[in-house]
Amino acid sequence: MEARFRILLLTGLVALGGCAGLRGDETPMEDGETVAAAGDDSVITPEVERREVRPPKIDTENWEVGAYAGSLSVEDFEVNIVYGARLAYHISEDFFAEALYGTADAGISSYERLSGSAPLLTDSERKFKYWSVGFGWNVLPGEVFLGGTRAYNSAVYLTAGAGSTTFAGDDRFTVTLGAGARVLIKDWLAAHLDVRDHILEVDVVGTNKQTHNFEATVSLTGFF
Repeated sequence: MEARFRILLLTGLVALGGCAGLRGDETPMEDGETVAAAGDDSVITPEVERREVRPPKIDTENWEVGAYAGSLSVEDFEVNIVYGARLAYHISEDFFAEALYGTADAGISSYERLSGSAPLLTDSERKFKYWSVGFGWNVLPGEVFLGGTRAYNSAVYLTAGAGSTTFAGDDRFTVTLGAGARVLIKDWLAAHLDVRDHILEVDVVGTNKQTHNFEATVSLTGFF
């Protein structure tokens, strides 16, 4: 019985020694894989495909100038075509100052259409011309992705300004509030979509009232 116990004990020791020898023939690698230490020259290396990244090219100039066109709803005077020019100076990545000048021809008023009376305004008095100076805030700067390989820098912004509007034979103080989106097509060229509200007082029918004249435009601007 004692002889059998010694044989089992020796067999266990030999088995443990063999396992330790096998573990010693392998060398751990940094990425968790192992290769044979002797008699094997093969090395397993990870194959990582590197993606080519092109950093965006943004013009370092701060001045921006361009033209816009769209539609202007003059309160009580239909929706009309408007066009104008925009000049902006980018103070920082978040804020900019801008100046606007636009013009449109107001149509027939709802009073003239319903009453069938004589025209309330002459052709020259129907000219709706405005200028405004104000500031803008880039609320949501980011990127717009087209397809899977191209990204364009963009921003959603809010604007507020004040100026004057010439309409119905008089110059009227105007507050302009708006919002827009800008996308950089090139490092020097940008496309805009803007919505504005020109708030002013008008007394065409004899009573002075505050009017909201909404405008939607698209524009192209260049940096210089």
